[in-house]
Amino acid sequence: MTLSTAFTKMLGVRHPIVLAPMGGSAGGELAAAVSRGGGLGLLGSANGDPDWLAREVPIVAEATESPWGVGLWSWGVDVGTVERVLEYGPAAVMLSFGDPSPFAERIRRAGATLIIQVTTVEEAKQAVDVGADVIVAQGTEGGGHGARHGRATLPFVPLVVDMAAPVPVLAAGGIADGRGVAAALVLGAAGAVIGTRFQATAEALVDPSIATAIVEGRGQDTERSRVLDIARGSQWPAQYTARTLGHRYLDEWRGREAELAADLQAQRNYQDDVARGAVPPLPVWAGEAVDLITDLPPASDLVATLVAQAEAALTRAASH
Repeated sequence: MTLSTAFTKMLGVRHPIVLAPMGGSAGGELAAAVSRGGGLGLLGSANGDPDWLAREVPIVAEATESPWGVGLWSWGVDVGTVERVLEYGPAAVMLSFGDPSPFAERIRRAGATLIIQVTTVEEAKQAVDVGADVIVAQGTEGGGHGARHGRATLPFVPLVVDMAAPVPVLAAGGIADGRGVAAALVLGAAGAVIGTRFQATAEALVDPSIATAIVEGRGQDTERSRVLDIARGSQWPAQYTARTLGHRYLDEWRGREAELAADLQAQRNYQDDVARGAVPPLPVWAGEAVDLITDLPPASDLVATLVAQAEAALTRAASH
């Protein structure tokens, strides 16, 4: 069995597996390992910090001859940032969270594949209108940021597949093993974008305590909220909440976001707690499928495992 899809043919990769460009933690080693494994590794450049890019891009460029790309927050970058990213020659650029229209044509002119992640029907329509080469339909089960009023992956993906055809759609949100990849393909997606599972790998740029928390985490302990963004002074737009594992500040401020936003002393307390190690340096971004993560394998091996599991799941389904 082969998992060749419109996406793998477009990007010239062997497997329909994409590393979610998780801000900061999807560095050069992780992206390179996923690409070497036959998927598409995307650097989590977030706001396109030039120092971070200068450090991480050479790592992925030197460690693999396979296609790789960069992910950016549309709300957090400008045209100059995108131009700087394109100078590195990525095969793909993925835009997420915000209006992609100021950057779309520039990315296409550079010859990079334009991938746009969407979290609502309205965003999906916009992605089609601006000419996305690939669309990522992200469900609310995913770890990290997503739409406050989004939809679950299972109903959202086929809706976007039908809306965007013939543009290939990738599924994201709550996919942590090959059965999830198989389900995405059955829903009509051309592949899967995977985040939390790749955070728990040997190459991820995360503190060991975060990797351990993911391996030990449970889906019922994850929660979508703006509390931690407000507490740490993040500028994330209010329409995007973040799914994380449990946290003391969530328990203290849940339902009191406006009060927290106005309480500068509470925000200073958060920074003090981080400085003295009372709370983790970053929230533990984790999706609902975190229960399925039980080890810390090399990322290239994980790609092979995901593909084998997906092939086995599709074979089982076809025999029933």
